Amino acid sequence: MKKLQDTTTLHNGVEMPWFGLGVSNINEGAEVIDAVKTAISHGYRSIDTAALYGNEEGVGQGIREGIKEAGISREEIFVTSKVWNSDLGYESTIAAYETSLKKLGLDYLDLYLIHWPVEEKYKEAWRALETLYKENRVKAIGVSNFHIHQLEELMKDAEITPMVNQVEYHPLLTQNDLQNYCKDHNIQLEAWSPLMQGKLLDHPTLVEIASKTEKTVAQVILRWDLQNDVVTIPKSSKDVRIIQNSQIFDFELTDDDMERISALNENRRVGPDPDNFSF
Repeated sequence: MKKLQDTTTLHNGVEMPWFGLGVSNINEGAEVIDAVKTAISHGYRSIDTAALYGNEEGVGQGIREGIKEAGISREEIFVTSKVWNSDLGYESTIAAYETSLKKLGLDYLDLYLIHWPVEEKYKEAWRALETLYKENRVKAIGVSNFHIHQLEELMKDAEITPMVNQVEYHPLLTQNDLQNYCKDHNIQLEAWSPLMQGKLLDHPTLVEIASKTEKTVAQVILRWDLQNDVVTIPKSSKDVRIIQNSQIFDFELTDDDMERISALNENRRVGPDPDNFSF
């Protein structure tokens, strides 16, 4: 991981950037368009959205304008979206995929995820994702917010192992058992809310390490993600933050730093527990 465009190889051979821009809670329209364009112009090659975010049209416009200004091709951008809970099911998931493509103005997605493991629904949705994948309409498929037992249940009937599991992951929620399970099954772990919604930026241990490395606390946390082999997609709509977040390829945390950060784990979430959600 020497530069922003560096990739990890998913178990089907698809190259996925280690680092990208998340756009949850970024408003549809000018705000998300500008964020995506800023990211692409500063070297980002991965954009993560979802049907739930309500900003797929702006993301698509930002991608089209961004790649034109950067002089790159669509194939150089890795685009992720997710099917929402109300659309889980076989036919409804395929229809949701088509809706996302239309809103984004794209011919295909690089990665399509089941957003949450709704019981009695996610297996049929996974069957739909397998169909989309086998028909070459999506480059890779995966899940989001799946615990180990949900992955195990999914794979009892699955033909294809998920390529990615995107979960809440930060120094207070390291999910070691889940990460080890995913590594054992060649499922790439990806972090959402890597900065714990800003709640870690004044943590004394992280402030100390940031001072020592002459980096921001956010940069230290994001570097910790990458050195733990976790794909990460911090969200921001502010140009300065989008740029700063990506400036993590010119330094390396020591083994001691990595251990100290990992030791902060409290199994504390800022989002819902995938075993206990009601949406």
